[in-house]
Amino acid sequence: MYISMFCILARSLQLLFEQVPLSILPLPMLLLDDQACVLQANLLAQEALCKSNRQLAGHHLTDVFAPAGEIERLLSLLSPYSGGVSDHQLCMHGSGMPISLHLGMHENGLTAIFVPEAHRFEVERHAKRHEMAEAVARIALEMAHEVKNPLAALRGASQWLSEQEMNADAKEAVGQMISGVDRIRDRIDAFLQVGPRASVRMEMTNLHALIQDVIPNHDGQYPEAIYISRVFDPSLPEILAHPARLRQAFENLWQNALEAAESKIEWQTRMAPLTHLPGHHGKVVEISITNDGAMIPEVLQDRLFEPYVTGKQRGSGLGLALVERVMLEHGGRVNVKSEHGRTTMTLHLPVK
Repeated sequence: MYISMFCILARSLQLLFEQVPLSILPLPMLLLDDQACVLQANLLAQEALCKSNRQLAGHHLTDVFAPAGEIERLLSLLSPYSGGVSDHQLCMHGSGMPISLHLGMHENGLTAIFVPEAHRFEVERHAKRHEMAEAVARIALEMAHEVKNPLAALRGASQWLSEQEMNADAKEAVGQMISGVDRIRDRIDAFLQVGPRASVRMEMTNLHALIQDVIPNHDGQYPEAIYISRVFDPSLPEILAHPARLRQAFENLWQNALEAAESKIEWQTRMAPLTHLPGHHGKVVEISITNDGAMIPEVLQDRLFEPYVTGKQRGSGLGLALVERVMLEHGGRVNVKSEHGRTTMTLHLPVK
């Protein structure tokens, strides 16, 4: 199924290439001359191949992908009437990373569209996480309708009872009922944070001001032993965002970093010209927060953004699920990279 979908998508992009600039196509693509030598590569191709347009220009396709014999076979099968040819058993020359490749012809030469396996895995992983987030959102809405109303009635009845004349034991029992109801309500309210918002009103937001507001005011102070570094790109534009929701995401990332860090936390912002977000063809900003604490166990890293999944002894497990939800609301995404002594949470947000 994947192979046929890739062929259809690649053919569609080949047709789209004839109408729009190469730079905005959503997959890595090489423009070749009629001898299969590189004329131009879009940014996604340059990123995947770790080479600039200048470094790629003039090289034959067999210098880029392997095995050479299979590339030559594909080129021999191309014709103006073939509609393109594909192969899913190729790899990048040098790194050996597996790829899927589609070759097509146009009036001025050839096109080569490819998808690295690593990129395919990332796309599938984000799709699964988005499906999980949507499922959790539906559960949250159901909980709001089915639980909160009767819980409010129970809280009101318990409050009324506490105001009546009764002996000390009964009064203590009613007080425990009220405390228990309040704890349940707090847990439900926390869970509802990962649910969808009926109306998320966006406005132009300064990301640096939002981060600066989070750092000194979260729980009043941060430990003196923790060194806070800010590496901000001053040219970063304002973005269309929901400040309150985005602040919640930043606060959760900040709290996690504080709890994990040994001695240093670094906030960093920059433009991400080589990053593509699905459904967005404009600029992308990157916000990352890095701490020097212990590595997140590998078994948790893929599930870290699911509700109630946490590597901490104490914690609700909802903080990063909320970050995932906020990114969905903003058309962005969040990634984690954790190694010994360095864990980085990276947010990508579209500039609209």
